[in-house]
Amino acid sequence: MTDSSNTASNDSMPTPVEVDQARAELAKRRAASLKKRNAAEKRFQWAGRLSIAFGIACVLFLFTDIFSKGISAFTQTYIDVEITFDAEQLGLTPQSTEKEIKAASFGSFFKKSLRAQYPEITERKAKRQLYALFTSDMPLILRNMVVADPSLIGTTQTISMIADDDFDTYYKHSYGKNLGPDEKISRLNEMQENLVHQLVRSGAVKKKFNSILFTNSDSREPELAGIKGAIMGSILTLFVTLILSFPIAVATAIYLEEFAPTNKITDFIEVNINNLAAVPSVIFGLLGLAVFINFFGMPRSVPLIGGFVLTLMTLPTIIISSRAAIKAVPPSIREAALGMGASKVQTVVHHVLPLAMPGMLTGTIIGMAQALGETAPLLMIGMVAFIVDAPSGITDPATVLPVQIFLWSDSPERAFVEKTSAAIMVLLTFLICMNSLAVWLRKRLERRW
Repeated sequence: MTDSSNTASNDSMPTPVEVDQARAELAKRRAASLKKRNAAEKRFQWAGRLSIAFGIACVLFLFTDIFSKGISAFTQTYIDVEITFDAEQLGLTPQSTEKEIKAASFGSFFKKSLRAQYPEITERKAKRQLYALFTSDMPLILRNMVVADPSLIGTTQTISMIADDDFDTYYKHSYGKNLGPDEKISRLNEMQENLVHQLVRSGAVKKKFNSILFTNSDSREPELAGIKGAIMGSILTLFVTLILSFPIAVATAIYLEEFAPTNKITDFIEVNINNLAAVPSVIFGLLGLAVFINFFGMPRSVPLIGGFVLTLMTLPTIIISSRAAIKAVPPSIREAALGMGASKVQTVVHHVLPLAMPGMLTGTIIGMAQALGETAPLLMIGMVAFIVDAPSGITDPATVLPVQIFLWSDSPERAFVEKTSAAIMVLLTFLICMNSLAVWLRKRLERRW
Protein backbone atom coordinates (compact mmCIF):
# COMPACT_ATOMS: atom_id res chain seq x y z
CA MET A 1 0.00 0.00 0.00
CA THR A 2 2.84 2.38 0.86
CA ASP A 3 4.82 1.52 -2.25
CA SER A 4 1.87 2.29 -4.53
CA SER A 5 1.28 5.70 -2.90
CA ASN A 6 4.95 6.63 -3.21
CA THR A 7 4.88 5.65 -6.86
CA ALA A 8 1.84 7.86 -7.50
CA SER A 9 3.50 10.79 -5.66
CA ASN A 10 6.68 10.45 -7.68
CA ASP A 11 4.68 10.37 -10.90
CA SER A 12 2.91 13.70 -10.02
CA MET A 13 6.14 15.66 -9.29
CA PRO A 14 7.58 17.61 -12.26
CA THR A 15 10.78 16.45 -13.73
CA PRO A 16 13.85 18.75 -13.89
CA VAL A 17 13.18 19.24 -17.59
CA GLU A 18 9.63 20.36 -16.90
CA VAL A 19 10.85 22.72 -14.18
CA ASP A 20 13.33 24.29 -16.59
CA GLN A 21 10.62 24.63 -19.23
CA ALA A 22 8.28 26.29 -16.70
CA ARG A 23 11.01 28.71 -15.63
CA ALA A 24 11.80 29.50 -19.24
CA GLU A 25 8.12 30.12 -19.96
CA LEU A 26 7.82 32.39 -16.92
CA ALA A 27 10.92 34.32 -17.91
CA LYS A 28 9.54 34.65 -21.42
CA ARG A 29 6.25 35.99 -20.09
CA ARG A 30 8.06 38.46 -17.85
CA ALA A 31 10.20 39.64 -20.75
CA ALA A 32 7.12 40.03 -22.93
CA SER A 33 5.30 41.94 -20.16
CA LEU A 34 8.33 44.17 -19.58
CA LYS A 35 8.66 44.82 -23.29
CA LYS A 36 4.98 45.69 -23.47
CA ARG A 37 5.27 48.10 -20.52
CA ASN A 38 8.37 49.72 -22.02
CA ALA A 39 6.58 50.11 -25.35
CA ALA A 40 3.58 51.67 -23.63
CA GLU A 41 5.86 54.04 -21.73
CA LYS A 42 7.61 55.04 -24.94
CA ARG A 43 4.28 55.63 -26.66
CA PHE A 44 3.19 57.80 -23.72
CA GLN A 45 6.45 59.76 -23.88
CA TRP A 46 6.10 60.28 -27.61
CA ALA A 47 2.49 61.36 -27.14
CA GLY A 48 3.70 63.98 -24.65
CA ARG A 49 6.47 65.12 -26.97
CA LEU A 50 4.08 65.38 -29.91
CA SER A 51 1.64 67.35 -27.77
CA ILE A 52 4.37 69.77 -26.75
CA ALA A 53 5.57 70.05 -30.34
CA PHE A 54 2.02 70.68 -31.54
CA GLY A 55 1.51 73.37 -28.89
CA ILE A 56 4.80 75.06 -29.76
CA ALA A 57 3.93 74.89 -33.48
CA CYS A 58 0.55 76.53 -32.83
CA VAL A 59 2.18 79.30 -30.77
CA LEU A 60 4.84 79.85 -33.44
CA PHE A 61 2.18 79.95 -36.14
CA LEU A 62 0.18 82.49 -34.13
CA PHE A 63 3.21 84.68 -33.45
CA THR A 64 4.40 84.42 -37.06
CA ASP A 65 0.98 85.40 -38.39
CA ILE A 66 0.69 88.37 -36.02
CA PHE A 67 4.28 89.47 -36.67
CA SER A 68 3.96 89.20 -40.47
CA LYS A 69 0.79 91.29 -40.47
CA GLY A 70 1.84 93.83 -37.85
CA ILE A 71 5.50 94.54 -38.57
CA SER A 72 4.65 96.91 -41.44
CA ALA A 73 2.54 99.06 -39.08
CA PHE A 74 5.74 100.23 -37.36
CA THR A 75 6.69 102.16 -40.51
CA GLN A 76 4.74 104.99 -42.14
CA THR A 77 4.96 106.38 -45.66
CA TYR A 78 5.75 110.10 -46.01
CA ILE A 79 5.77 112.33 -49.09
CA ASP A 80 8.23 115.23 -49.27
CA VAL A 81 6.48 118.29 -50.70
CA GLU A 82 7.93 121.78 -51.08
CA ILE A 83 5.52 124.24 -49.49
CA THR A 84 5.72 128.02 -49.65
CA PHE A 85 3.92 129.60 -46.72
CA ASP A 86 2.80 132.57 -48.76
CA ALA A 87 1.92 135.45 -46.42
CA GLU A 88 -0.48 137.02 -48.91
CA GLN A 89 -2.30 133.78 -49.61
CA LEU A 90 -2.66 132.94 -45.92
CA GLY A 91 -3.36 136.51 -44.90
CA LEU A 92 -0.79 136.23 -42.13
CA THR A 93 2.51 137.70 -41.05
CA PRO A 94 5.24 136.33 -38.75
CA GLN A 95 3.78 138.61 -36.07
CA SER A 96 0.25 137.15 -36.34
CA THR A 97 -1.34 135.91 -33.15
CA GLU A 98 -2.30 132.32 -32.48
CA LYS A 99 -5.98 133.21 -32.87
CA GLU A 100 -5.36 134.78 -36.30
CA ILE A 101 -3.32 131.74 -37.44
CA LYS A 102 -6.06 129.33 -36.39
CA ALA A 103 -8.64 131.39 -38.27
CA ALA A 104 -6.65 131.23 -41.55
CA SER A 105 -7.84 128.92 -44.32
CA PHE A 106 -5.14 126.27 -44.38
CA GLY A 107 -7.44 123.86 -46.24
CA SER A 108 -7.51 125.94 -49.42
CA PHE A 109 -3.83 126.83 -48.92
CA PHE A 110 -2.90 123.14 -48.85
CA LYS A 111 -4.88 122.36 -52.00
CA LYS A 112 -3.41 125.33 -53.88
CA SER A 113 0.09 124.24 -52.87
CA LEU A 114 -0.52 120.76 -54.28
CA ARG A 115 -2.01 122.11 -57.50
CA ALA A 116 1.08 124.28 -57.92
CA GLN A 117 3.19 121.08 -57.84
CA TYR A 118 1.06 119.46 -60.56
CA PRO A 119 -0.19 122.17 -62.92
CA GLU A 120 -1.05 119.52 -65.53
CA ILE A 121 -3.90 118.26 -63.33
CA THR A 122 -6.87 120.46 -64.20
CA GLU A 123 -9.98 118.30 -63.91
CA ARG A 124 -11.90 118.51 -60.66
CA LYS A 125 -12.06 114.74 -60.23
CA ALA A 126 -8.34 114.38 -60.84
CA LYS A 127 -7.64 117.11 -58.26
CA ARG A 128 -9.68 115.27 -55.64
CA GLN A 129 -7.72 112.11 -56.40
CA LEU A 130 -4.48 114.06 -55.91
CA TYR A 131 -5.63 115.42 -52.55
CA ALA A 132 -6.65 111.88 -51.51
CA LEU A 133 -3.01 110.72 -51.62
CA PHE A 134 -2.37 112.73 -48.43
CA THR A 135 -3.95 112.37 -45.03
CA SER A 136 -7.09 114.43 -44.59
CA ASP A 137 -5.63 116.12 -41.50
CA MET A 138 -2.70 117.62 -43.41
CA PRO A 139 -4.15 121.19 -43.35
CA LEU A 140 -4.52 120.93 -39.57
CA ILE A 141 -0.93 119.66 -39.28
CA LEU A 142 0.33 122.61 -41.33
CA ARG A 143 -1.66 125.02 -39.18
CA ASN A 144 -0.19 123.54 -35.99
CA MET A 145 3.30 123.90 -37.46
CA VAL A 146 2.71 127.60 -38.07
CA VAL A 147 1.17 128.04 -34.60
CA ALA A 148 4.30 126.49 -33.08
CA ASP A 149 6.66 128.56 -35.27
CA PRO A 150 5.10 131.68 -36.88
CA SER A 151 8.46 132.51 -38.48
CA LEU A 152 7.61 129.89 -41.16
CA ILE A 153 5.32 132.44 -42.80
CA GLY A 154 6.97 133.81 -45.92
CA THR A 155 9.44 130.91 -46.20
CA THR A 156 9.63 127.82 -48.38
CA GLN A 157 9.98 124.51 -46.57
CA THR A 158 10.19 120.86 -47.59
CA ILE A 159 7.49 119.19 -45.52
CA SER A 160 7.28 115.42 -45.00
CA MET A 161 3.56 114.92 -45.36
CA ILE A 162 1.78 111.82 -44.08
CA ALA A 163 0.49 109.64 -46.89
CA ASP A 164 -3.08 108.42 -46.90
CA ASP A 165 -3.64 104.83 -45.76
CA ASP A 166 -4.46 103.70 -49.32
CA PHE A 167 -1.16 105.18 -50.57
CA ASP A 168 0.68 103.69 -47.59
CA THR A 169 -0.78 100.21 -48.09
CA TYR A 170 -0.10 100.22 -51.82
CA TYR A 171 3.49 101.38 -51.40
CA LYS A 172 4.26 98.82 -48.67
CA HIS A 173 2.62 95.76 -50.17
CA SER A 174 2.14 96.19 -53.93
CA TYR A 175 4.52 98.78 -55.35
CA GLY A 176 7.35 97.30 -57.40
CA LYS A 177 5.98 93.75 -57.16
CA ASN A 178 4.86 91.67 -60.08
CA LEU A 179 1.38 90.93 -58.79
CA GLY A 180 -1.75 89.92 -60.64
CA PRO A 181 -4.94 92.00 -60.53
CA ASP A 182 -6.38 89.79 -57.78
CA GLU A 183 -3.18 89.79 -55.71
CA LYS A 184 -2.57 93.53 -55.70
CA ILE A 185 -3.47 95.23 -52.42
CA SER A 186 -4.65 98.64 -53.52
CA ARG A 187 -7.70 100.90 -53.63
CA LEU A 188 -5.90 103.46 -55.79
CA ASN A 189 -7.06 104.05 -59.35
CA GLU A 190 -4.75 104.11 -62.35
CA MET A 191 -4.10 107.86 -62.19
CA GLN A 192 -3.20 107.70 -58.49
CA GLU A 193 -0.87 104.75 -59.08
CA ASN A 194 0.88 106.73 -61.83
CA LEU A 195 1.29 109.63 -59.40
CA VAL A 196 2.79 107.24 -56.85
CA HIS A 197 5.29 105.97 -59.45
CA GLN A 198 6.15 109.56 -60.35
CA LEU A 199 6.69 110.52 -56.71
CA VAL A 200 8.82 107.44 -56.03
CA ARG A 201 11.03 108.11 -59.07
CA SER A 202 11.56 111.70 -57.90
CA GLY A 203 12.69 110.45 -54.48
CA ALA A 204 9.86 112.19 -52.64
CA VAL A 205 8.43 109.03 -51.04
CA LYS A 206 10.09 107.73 -47.88
CA LYS A 207 9.30 105.21 -45.17
CA LYS A 208 10.05 106.20 -41.59
CA PHE A 209 9.47 104.76 -38.15
CA ASN A 210 5.80 105.20 -37.31
CA SER A 211 6.03 107.32 -34.17
CA ILE A 212 2.36 108.21 -34.70
CA LEU A 213 1.44 104.73 -33.47
CA PHE A 214 2.77 105.63 -30.02
CA THR A 215 2.10 109.39 -29.87
CA ASN A 216 -1.49 109.55 -31.17
CA SER A 217 -4.72 108.21 -29.78
CA ASP A 218 -7.49 106.60 -31.79
CA SER A 219 -8.60 108.11 -35.09
CA ARG A 220 -10.98 107.23 -37.89
CA GLU A 221 -8.08 107.71 -40.29
CA PRO A 222 -5.82 104.63 -40.11
CA GLU A 223 -2.64 106.56 -40.86
CA LEU A 224 -3.30 108.83 -37.84
CA ALA A 225 -4.52 106.17 -35.39
CA GLY A 226 -2.32 105.32 -32.43
CA ILE A 227 -2.38 103.48 -29.12
CA LYS A 228 -1.26 106.26 -26.75
CA GLY A 229 -4.75 106.76 -25.33
CA ALA A 230 -5.28 103.02 -24.92
CA ILE A 231 -1.94 102.57 -23.16
CA MET A 232 -2.66 105.47 -20.80
CA GLY A 233 -6.13 104.06 -20.11
CA SER A 234 -4.64 100.63 -19.37
CA ILE A 235 -2.05 102.12 -17.01
CA LEU A 236 -4.64 104.15 -15.09
CA THR A 237 -7.04 101.21 -14.90
CA LEU A 238 -4.31 98.87 -13.63
CA PHE A 239 -3.23 101.50 -11.11
CA VAL A 240 -6.73 101.62 -9.62
CA THR A 241 -6.88 97.81 -9.68
CA LEU A 242 -3.53 97.47 -7.91
CA ILE A 243 -4.14 99.95 -5.10
CA LEU A 244 -7.50 98.31 -4.34
CA SER A 245 -6.89 94.60 -4.91
CA PHE A 246 -3.46 94.15 -3.31
CA PRO A 247 -4.17 95.41 0.23
CA ILE A 248 -7.64 93.85 0.32
CA ALA A 249 -6.39 90.48 -0.94
CA VAL A 250 -3.39 90.41 1.42
CA ALA A 251 -5.52 91.35 4.42
CA THR A 252 -8.07 88.67 3.51
CA ALA A 253 -5.38 86.01 3.09
CA ILE A 254 -3.76 86.90 6.44
CA TYR A 255 -7.06 86.77 8.28
CA LEU A 256 -8.14 83.45 6.77
CA GLU A 257 -4.78 81.79 7.37
CA GLU A 258 -3.73 83.24 10.71
CA PHE A 259 -6.74 84.51 12.63
CA ALA A 260 -10.01 83.06 11.29
CA PRO A 261 -11.49 80.19 13.34
CA THR A 262 -12.34 76.96 11.58
CA ASN A 263 -16.12 76.91 11.29
CA LYS A 264 -18.87 76.79 8.70
CA ILE A 265 -18.64 80.51 7.96
CA THR A 266 -14.94 80.46 7.05
CA ASP A 267 -15.45 77.23 5.09
CA PHE A 268 -18.24 78.95 3.17
CA ILE A 269 -15.98 81.96 2.46
CA GLU A 270 -13.10 79.76 1.28
CA VAL A 271 -15.35 77.75 -1.05
CA ASN A 272 -16.76 80.91 -2.60
CA ILE A 273 -13.32 82.47 -3.08
CA ASN A 274 -12.24 79.36 -4.99
CA ASN A 275 -15.44 79.42 -7.01
CA LEU A 276 -15.07 83.11 -7.87
CA ALA A 277 -11.63 82.41 -9.35
CA ALA A 278 -13.35 80.25 -12.00
CA VAL A 279 -16.23 82.63 -12.82
CA PRO A 280 -16.14 83.98 -16.43
CA SER A 281 -14.87 87.55 -16.57
CA VAL A 282 -17.98 88.81 -18.38
CA ILE A 283 -19.97 88.09 -15.19
CA PHE A 284 -17.84 90.61 -13.31
CA GLY A 285 -18.60 93.10 -16.09
CA LEU A 286 -22.34 92.55 -15.62
CA LEU A 287 -21.86 92.97 -11.86
CA GLY A 288 -20.01 96.24 -12.39
CA LEU A 289 -22.70 97.45 -14.79
CA ALA A 290 -25.46 96.64 -12.31
CA VAL A 291 -23.78 97.94 -9.15
CA PHE A 292 -21.38 100.76 -10.04
CA ILE A 293 -23.19 102.26 -13.04
CA ASN A 294 -26.90 101.47 -12.67
CA PHE A 295 -27.14 101.52 -8.85
CA PHE A 296 -24.53 104.15 -7.88
CA GLY A 297 -24.89 106.14 -11.12
CA MET A 298 -21.15 106.38 -11.80
CA PRO A 299 -19.97 107.39 -15.31
CA ARG A 300 -19.21 104.86 -18.02
CA SER A 301 -15.93 104.38 -19.81
CA VAL A 302 -13.60 105.70 -17.10
CA PRO A 303 -10.53 103.98 -15.60
CA LEU A 304 -12.02 104.31 -12.10
CA ILE A 305 -14.95 101.97 -12.89
CA GLY A 306 -12.71 99.72 -14.96
CA GLY A 307 -10.40 99.43 -11.95
CA PHE A 308 -13.32 98.55 -9.67
CA VAL A 309 -14.48 95.77 -12.01
CA LEU A 310 -10.99 94.34 -12.52
CA THR A 311 -10.44 94.48 -8.75
CA LEU A 312 -13.43 92.19 -8.26
CA MET A 313 -12.05 89.86 -10.93
CA THR A 314 -8.46 89.69 -9.66
CA LEU A 315 -9.18 89.48 -5.93
CA PRO A 316 -9.73 85.68 -5.88
CA THR A 317 -6.50 85.05 -7.79
CA ILE A 318 -4.40 87.23 -5.48
CA ILE A 319 -6.07 85.87 -2.33
CA ILE A 320 -5.39 82.26 -3.34
CA SER A 321 -1.74 82.94 -4.21
CA SER A 322 -1.25 84.98 -1.02
CA ARG A 323 -2.68 82.20 1.13
CA ALA A 324 -0.36 79.70 -0.55
CA ALA A 325 2.61 82.00 0.18
CA ILE A 326 1.60 82.28 3.84
CA LYS A 327 1.18 78.51 4.15
CA ALA A 328 4.69 78.04 2.75
CA VAL A 329 6.22 79.84 5.76
CA PRO A 330 7.41 77.12 8.18
CA PRO A 331 5.50 76.81 11.49
CA SER A 332 8.84 77.02 13.31
CA ILE A 333 9.06 80.72 12.41
CA ARG A 334 5.76 81.39 14.17
CA GLU A 335 6.67 79.18 17.13
CA ALA A 336 10.04 80.89 17.59
CA ALA A 337 8.47 84.36 17.49
CA LEU A 338 5.73 83.40 19.93
CA GLY A 339 8.32 81.72 22.18
CA MET A 340 10.26 84.99 22.34
CA GLY A 341 7.17 86.77 23.64
CA ALA A 342 5.81 88.28 20.40
CA SER A 343 2.06 88.65 20.08
CA LYS A 344 0.12 87.00 17.28
CA VAL A 345 -0.09 90.28 15.35
CA GLN A 346 3.63 90.97 15.80
CA THR A 347 4.46 87.46 14.62
CA VAL A 348 2.42 87.92 11.47
CA VAL A 349 3.54 91.48 10.67
CA HIS A 350 7.25 91.16 11.50
CA HIS A 351 7.98 87.54 10.57
CA VAL A 352 5.33 85.77 8.47
CA LEU A 353 4.38 88.63 6.16
CA PRO A 354 7.93 89.59 5.06
CA LEU A 355 8.74 85.96 4.28
CA ALA A 356 5.49 85.47 2.34
CA MET A 357 5.71 88.78 0.47
CA PRO A 358 7.67 87.44 -2.58
CA GLY A 359 4.95 84.88 -3.28
CA MET A 360 2.28 87.52 -2.77
CA LEU A 361 3.99 89.89 -5.22
CA THR A 362 4.30 87.11 -7.78
CA GLY A 363 0.58 86.32 -7.54
CA THR A 364 -0.26 90.02 -7.74
CA ILE A 365 1.77 90.52 -10.92
CA ILE A 366 0.13 87.50 -12.53
CA GLY A 367 -3.27 88.89 -11.52
CA MET A 368 -2.39 92.28 -13.01
CA ALA A 369 -1.26 90.58 -16.23
CA GLN A 370 -4.59 88.79 -16.37
CA ALA A 371 -6.42 92.09 -15.84
CA LEU A 372 -4.35 93.80 -18.55
CA GLY A 373 -5.53 91.30 -21.16
CA GLU A 374 -9.23 91.38 -20.23
CA THR A 375 -11.78 92.76 -22.69
CA ALA A 376 -15.23 91.34 -21.87
CA PRO A 377 -15.81 93.00 -18.45
CA LEU A 378 -14.68 96.38 -19.77
CA LEU A 379 -16.98 96.14 -22.78
CA MET A 380 -19.90 95.75 -20.39
CA ILE A 381 -19.13 99.05 -18.62
CA GLY A 382 -18.79 101.09 -21.82
CA MET A 383 -15.03 101.26 -22.30
CA VAL A 384 -15.62 100.44 -25.97
CA ALA A 385 -16.25 104.12 -26.70
CA PHE A 386 -14.32 105.97 -29.41
CA ILE A 387 -11.81 108.05 -27.42
CA VAL A 388 -9.69 110.59 -29.32
CA ASP A 389 -7.80 112.25 -26.44
CA ALA A 390 -5.53 110.41 -24.04
CA PRO A 391 -6.89 110.43 -20.46
CA SER A 392 -5.05 112.44 -17.85
CA GLY A 393 -6.86 111.09 -14.78
CA ILE A 394 -8.90 108.16 -13.53
CA THR A 395 -12.18 110.01 -14.12
CA ASP A 396 -11.49 110.95 -17.76
CA PRO A 397 -13.11 108.96 -20.60
CA ALA A 398 -10.72 106.24 -21.71
CA THR A 399 -10.34 102.88 -23.34
CA VAL A 400 -7.77 100.12 -22.81
CA LEU A 401 -5.44 98.27 -25.15
CA PRO A 402 -7.46 95.02 -25.54
CA VAL A 403 -10.62 97.02 -26.28
CA GLN A 404 -8.70 99.17 -28.78
CA ILE A 405 -7.62 95.97 -30.54
CA PHE A 406 -11.26 94.83 -30.56
CA LEU A 407 -12.36 98.12 -32.15
CA TRP A 408 -9.68 98.08 -34.84
CA SER A 409 -10.29 94.44 -35.71
CA ASP A 410 -13.84 95.39 -36.70
CA SER A 411 -12.70 98.18 -39.06
CA PRO A 412 -12.84 97.42 -42.80
CA GLU A 413 -9.71 99.34 -43.89
CA ARG A 414 -6.67 97.23 -44.75
CA ALA A 415 -4.41 99.55 -42.77
CA PHE A 416 -6.34 98.78 -39.57
CA VAL A 417 -5.42 95.10 -39.99
CA GLU A 418 -1.79 96.13 -39.62
CA LYS A 419 -2.58 98.40 -36.68
CA THR A 420 -4.53 95.59 -34.97
CA SER A 421 -1.61 93.17 -35.26
CA ALA A 422 0.85 95.83 -34.11
CA ALA A 423 -1.29 96.59 -31.05
CA ILE A 424 -1.44 92.86 -30.28
CA MET A 425 2.36 92.74 -30.48
CA VAL A 426 2.59 95.61 -27.99
CA LEU A 427 0.09 93.94 -25.66
CA LEU A 428 1.93 90.62 -25.84
CA THR A 429 5.17 92.45 -25.04
CA PHE A 430 3.62 93.91 -21.88
CA LEU A 431 2.20 90.53 -20.85
CA ILE A 432 5.50 88.72 -21.45
CA CYS A 433 7.39 91.36 -19.46
CA MET A 434 4.96 91.16 -16.55
CA ASN A 435 5.06 87.36 -16.42
CA SER A 436 8.84 87.39 -16.77
CA LEU A 437 9.02 89.82 -13.87
CA ALA A 438 6.88 87.46 -11.78
CA VAL A 439 9.17 84.53 -12.59
CA TRP A 440 12.27 86.61 -11.83
CA LEU A 441 10.86 87.77 -8.50
CA ARG A 442 10.00 84.20 -7.52
CA LYS A 443 13.51 82.98 -8.36
CA ARG A 444 15.23 86.01 -6.86
CA LEU A 445 13.36 86.30 -3.58
CA GLU A 446 12.21 82.79 -2.79
CA ARG A 447 13.74 81.01 0.20
CA ARG A 448 14.22 77.29 0.60
CA TRP A 449 13.54 75.92 4.04
